[in-house]
This record gives sequence, C-alpha cells and structure tokens, in this order.
Amino acid sequence: MSNEATSTTLNDLYANIVQAALFTLSENTVIRPLVRNYNMVGTPGLVAQIPKYAAIAAAGIAEGTDLANTAFTTDPATITATENGVLVTLTDLAKEGSAEDVAAAVGRQIGDGLAKKVDQDLAGLFSGFSQTVGSGAAELTVDDFFKAAALLRNSQAPGNYVAVIHPYQAYQLKKQLTNAGATMSHNLSEVGNTALRDGFVGRLAGMDIFESTVVTGDSAGAFVGAAMSSDALAYMVKRDMRIEEQRDASLRATEIVGSMAYGVGELFDLYGVGLIGDAQL
Repeated sequence: MSNEATSTTLNDLYANIVQAALFTLSENTVIRPLVRNYNMVGTPGLVAQIPKYAAIAAAGIAEGTDLANTAFTTDPATITATENGVLVTLTDLAKEGSAEDVAAAVGRQIGDGLAKKVDQDLAGLFSGFSQTVGSGAAELTVDDFFKAAALLRNSQAPGNYVAVIHPYQAYQLKKQLTNAGATMSHNLSEVGNTALRDGFVGRLAGMDIFESTVVTGDSAGAFVGAAMSSDALAYMVKRDMRIEEQRDASLRATEIVGSMAYGVGELFDLYGVGLIGDAQL
C-alpha cells in the first residue's frame, strides 16, 4: 500500500531529524564556540575538575646564587554535567498533511531548542564576573568596550577577546558609531561604516562583538553581556545530542526526544568583564 508506514519511511524520517538537529545545534550556538570546550564523552563520572595554573613570577639573580624553589600549585574548577532535553510530538495528521519536510522541521526545532539552552546557561554566568563596566541606567558606549578591554589586558587575560551583547545593547552601540545616521562634519570610522552599511558591529577595541538574544537582564532589569577571553568560561560535554523516538499509538503520534548532558562554569573570573547596559531601545 502506498500510504503505509514502513521501516524504510520511518528510518528516513529519523535520519532527516537527526541531520537537521545536529546541523542546527552546531550553527545556532553563538557563545559555546567562544569559550573553552572540554569533552568528557565516554569518560566515567559526571564531574570535571579543570586545573587552573597560577602565574609564576621570575626575578633577577646574582651570579653564583642558587635559585629558590617556586611553588607550582593548581586550583581546579569543578563543572558538573546535567541532562537537558526537548520533546516534540509529531502527530500523524501533521506529518501526512504537510507539504514541507516535517522531519527536517522537527530536527531544526530540537537543535534550536538545545542550542539556545546551552547559550542561555553560558550567558547566565556573565553576571557573575566581579569586574563590570556600564550601568543599568545608561546605554553601553564605545568607551565601555575600551574600558572592558583595558581591564582584560590588565588582568593578563590571554587573547583573543570577544564580546557578547543583547541586540538592544548592540543597537545603541551602532547608533553611536554611526551618529544615528545623521550627517557629520567628519568621516565615519571603518567600524562605523560597516555598522551603517551592514548592521554588523564587527571588531572594536580588539574584540569581536557578537549579538545574542540569550543575554538576559539582572535583578534591576538591565542586560548583562560580557567581554571575555576564551579562558573565562568553560563548557563540558558529557553526552552529545541524542535523538530518540517513541510511538504513542493512542495519540496517533510519535514522540521525538532530543537530549544531551553537559555542564558550564567559570574558570578565571578576571578573564571576563560584565557589560551592563539599559534594557530599553
């Protein structure tokens, strides 16, 4: 029969879901590639202890003088993996009545949901940085980004530096860079021209600037983004994304579950700076 659900059609559906979900997860995570990544897949245990090496200072010595021993210690950061998942229920009627590739659509939903959850958890750490610039009562300015870069360099944070801010914060920055599109008596900078033409901030104060809606507000309602080195935060994956399906005959539907196990944590506090800005456009 032409309309029967065979093992071949179900396998094709499953393969398309997995392919779309994996691609979306990879493409839609903005913050995860910007931080230190650790892979614990196949390693026993749910807790990763990441060693943090203290800086070693050198000193001048006189000829014939023996060197004193310098203690070399580590202060490990502990990251615990937890499960995160998303469930999509695909009804028979939706699958049979859709003109588009339902499997790919479901895969995109699952991948996007998990991608946002990973980035949300990482962005939730931004408010924990002890160093901050800006204010919830004011808009982020170019000066704030130069201050943040200065703080990172003073902390000897290794490059390259990145910044992740909310689109509302980015709007105010672009507005300042382009003078709100008004006619100026001087020429715009290269960054200002790019922001005016493409809407992309690009690189400022030695850091690449990214926009993401997962950047959230603090208790006062201000958005808290971050300028940081990749060593400021860590992402540890314990189990890569897994897609499973289960038939619910009474519902005439198939439950499709995407899940993964991972953890996030702060590595070096001074390698990150909170970027606090007004939550209003």
